[in-house]
Amino acid sequence: MPSNGRRKMEYGRGGGGSGGGDHRDDASGSQRRKKRYHRHTAHQIQRLEGMYKECPHPDEKQRMQLSRELGLAPRQIKFWFQNRRTQMKAQNERADNCALRAENDKIRCENIAIREALKNVICPSCGVPPLNEDSYFDEQKLQMENAQLKQELDRVSSIAAKYIGRPISQLPPVQPIHISSLDLSMASFGGHGLAGPSLDLDLIPGSASSTMPNLPYQPPGFSDMDKSLMTDIAANAMAELLRLLQTNEPLWMKSSTDGRDVLNLETYERIFPRATSHSKNSYVRIEASRDSGVVIMSGLALVDMFIDLNKFAELFPTIVSMARTIEVISSGMLGGHGSLQLMYNELQVLSPLVPTREFYFLRYCQQIEQGLWAIVDVSYNFPQDNQFANQCRSHRLPSGCLIQDMPNGYSKVTWVEHVEIEDKVPTHRIYRDLIHSGLAFGAQRWLAALQRMCERFACLMVSGTYTRDLEGVIPSPEGKRSMMKLAQRMVNNFCANISASNGHRWTTLSGMDEIGVRVAIHKSTDPGQPNGVVLSAGTTIWLPLSPQNVFNFFKDERTRPQWDVLSNGNAVQDVAHIANGSHPGNCISVLRAFNTNQNNMLILQESCIDSSGSLVVYSPIDLPAINIAMSGEDSSYIPLLPSGFTISPDGRADQGDGASSSSCNANGSGSLVTVALQILVSSLPSAKLNLESVNTVNNLIGTTVQQIKTALNCNSS
Repeated sequence: MPSNGRRKMEYGRGGGGSGGGDHRDDASGSQRRKKRYHRHTAHQIQRLEGMYKECPHPDEKQRMQLSRELGLAPRQIKFWFQNRRTQMKAQNERADNCALRAENDKIRCENIAIREALKNVICPSCGVPPLNEDSYFDEQKLQMENAQLKQELDRVSSIAAKYIGRPISQLPPVQPIHISSLDLSMASFGGHGLAGPSLDLDLIPGSASSTMPNLPYQPPGFSDMDKSLMTDIAANAMAELLRLLQTNEPLWMKSSTDGRDVLNLETYERIFPRATSHSKNSYVRIEASRDSGVVIMSGLALVDMFIDLNKFAELFPTIVSMARTIEVISSGMLGGHGSLQLMYNELQVLSPLVPTREFYFLRYCQQIEQGLWAIVDVSYNFPQDNQFANQCRSHRLPSGCLIQDMPNGYSKVTWVEHVEIEDKVPTHRIYRDLIHSGLAFGAQRWLAALQRMCERFACLMVSGTYTRDLEGVIPSPEGKRSMMKLAQRMVNNFCANISASNGHRWTTLSGMDEIGVRVAIHKSTDPGQPNGVVLSAGTTIWLPLSPQNVFNFFKDERTRPQWDVLSNGNAVQDVAHIANGSHPGNCISVLRAFNTNQNNMLILQESCIDSSGSLVVYSPIDLPAINIAMSGEDSSYIPLLPSGFTISPDGRADQGDGASSSSCNANGSGSLVTVALQILVSSLPSAKLNLESVNTVNNLIGTTVQQIKTALNCNSS
């Protein structure tokens, strides 16, 4: 890369007197300039960059040494370092500007929200609070928050006056004014901040929802021969998948217990013999499943979401904990035809007890005919001389789906899942039936999640979706969509912080049973979370009730005081209700607790259910923040700390009525319920987790579990 300083000097020499020479003089001047243009080699740049990291201001002796080593003039060395320092200063200034702008926008939004709230509680005619003042607000608290806002604005102004040359990370962080879930839960259970001995738990830098962990293995660049091999592997996998999708008996048989499609392994191995099959290994299990259904999304839109891994992860937040595109082998044409990519993903069951499954795989999309697409995933085996090749315990055989366009924006999707799993680490006993039955990662779960999320996207796009608004607080379709996006971010954050993925290192505490409570901490830097140290905690219990009955219990606002510590045993009222699916359990609610000292605190909740399981996720949120979302403004900066429950079948065959709440038959089928909480331990990113906070969250989860079992008459389970 040429030196900017060198180029400026040369242009200065040749730039005077443009009208004094003839064409020949101009040509010769141009040739001289071209001869003086110098491009450093890759080796020279690498050596200069390495030296810059060690010493950005080399002295004359160091410049002379570099000059002799790289064959460059000392003047070139000097100019290169001057230009590099200028570039770094400009980058730092841009980064500081962006950080300050974001902080100012955040404070401005909070100020607007409080001004709007004051308009609602002060009489416009006489200027005094009404006699029947709404319990939403406390005037004294609003005045305190306004004073705090002024302090924050002064702080940001002082930062803006002197930020140049001083990194923003060295300045004291601006404290958010939102009331976090810690303020509620700790106050209820006698927490006292950071007093007490600190615990030596690993601090994960960044939240799982915003910061992706490093890949287990970062593959090198790929040659043309590698890409040609990938293309052949993908084409063969596509041919196998199409046969698996379109063939019934004897390749697929109907299960006698539940009617699911079961792969006949003998027939499969006869049709598709494999030289590298691991099926004879005693640790290896084969999971194969197939299912089909109709979804409310066009085929072309579905193909687009499958090819873009970011959209794919948004489509399956309950299953995909991490997704990366490693290499685009072929970008394909319109409609996804011919698209081939090398990808990585982690698949999860929403519990800290179940490790994620990791795959490096090729995803190939082919348009079979007009309105018909096939998408195949197949594991890609790296050369055996690298470390990762011997560590991968999951192998994806040709799997994927067939997408067929139907009238009125619908599609028919047929899904096949086919994997080899090496179980060297035993599955936790309470999840063994669910995992080994193939339900946890099978085609039925993928298709059920796809149908539910496509219904949700349809509700997001249609302005006439059913909305029950008791207080008149959602004034427009834009407000409804903003609320739906805020709730979806809450669910995504919850799912990302509950699984046993690479982004979480769980520590087990002693608890009420042999499972115990798992805790993990991370430093939150996401603008959608309060800044500081966040503690995630969770445990899983088995209940001898059907998943539908357990879901109904958590979803019913009348039973909420029996388990929710945030409401302190007080009744709650459904202030606003947005349906986001055909099932009545798929909805977003805004709840208000009665008779509490948190007059301006609400609860945002989303519940969702399909045939594979259900979720109930909630987060405390203050009224000014909820007003921002309900008015249709950008809600991406509203901090959320979601907690909630995941409910799934236990995978056991039904033996009698598992839904009865009068007894706890340990031999019958039931539900696996994961209870998960997040609290803000400290608003200081450098704070240490202390023993008192851990004991508080341990007691909090233990109390919640005990209250659930008592309410459901399942104390003996």
